Amino acid sequence: MNSPIGYLAIAVAIVVVIVLARTATVVPQQSAFVVEYLGKYSRTLQAGFHILVPFVERVAYRHSLKEIAIDIPEQICITRDNVQVGVDGVLYMQVLDPHLASYGIANYGFAITQLAQTTLRSEIGKIELDRTFEARGLINANVVSELDKASAPWGVKVLRYEIKNITPPKDVLSAMEKQMRAEREKRAVVLTSEGERDAKINSAEGEKQRVIKQSEATKQQQINEAEGQAQAILSVATATAEGLRRVGAALSERGGIEAMQLRVGEEYVRQFGKLAQSGTTLVVPANLSDLASVVQMATSIVRKGEAATGVRGG
Repeated sequence: MNSPIGYLAIAVAIVVVIVLARTATVVPQQSAFVVEYLGKYSRTLQAGFHILVPFVERVAYRHSLKEIAIDIPEQICITRDNVQVGVDGVLYMQVLDPHLASYGIANYGFAITQLAQTTLRSEIGKIELDRTFEARGLINANVVSELDKASAPWGVKVLRYEIKNITPPKDVLSAMEKQMRAEREKRAVVLTSEGERDAKINSAEGEKQRVIKQSEATKQQQINEAEGQAQAILSVATATAEGLRRVGAALSERGGIEAMQLRVGEEYVRQFGKLAQSGTTLVVPANLSDLASVVQMATSIVRKGEAATGVRGG
């Protein structure tokens, strides 16, 4: 073992191990290695075990094909209404072409970070401060669109961009808080006034309905009373007409004139007696004190009525 041949065998074995260690390459999952042949791009190795040509091939670049999150440092941006705000965010990207990512740009991570900051400043400058908080989605989409266009030649795909914080100056924050407080107080006053207005409207509407109902009830009552009075008048008239018809029929019968004369005499005596008792001074014709003349006058009136109607008494 101590002979020169033995030492040579050991040396050869060591060289073989070193060469195998340098040429045998294992690429992990979701990774890609870029191999150069004598300093020139040769091929891209995917996940698995690979053997390189000794001394002429080497792994020049190693790329992860996983989605990568890059923190975008906070920077000062000026809004459209000239307010300085601090904005930071996070960027998500993925290497799609290891060859372009190796030779298209020296450091794609740094380049995309700088481009994200400049694009964000440009987008913030297009809108007012009040809209920066509600327009985050639009800003994120515009930043991703611009970065995706710029990073396409680098073999990198920008997937998402998210703004983490928008920090206005303290004096602007104080003014915004006062404005929001004033808006809330204004909203409360408006709601209170609207509630009072609705209550008054409801009360007036209720009073209106009450008056309408009352007037309708009064109208119906008057209609009912008028109908009742009309029915009463009609009933009295009908009864009077019926009485007159019966009186006329009785006068046309035998003994009717005599009965009428007796009735007139009795009524005359009764009414004249009342006049004498009342103590009221009256001036009456002289012949009205004669009962016979009064009866004769009533009989004459009845006779004239019969002659006019063509009816003869018995």
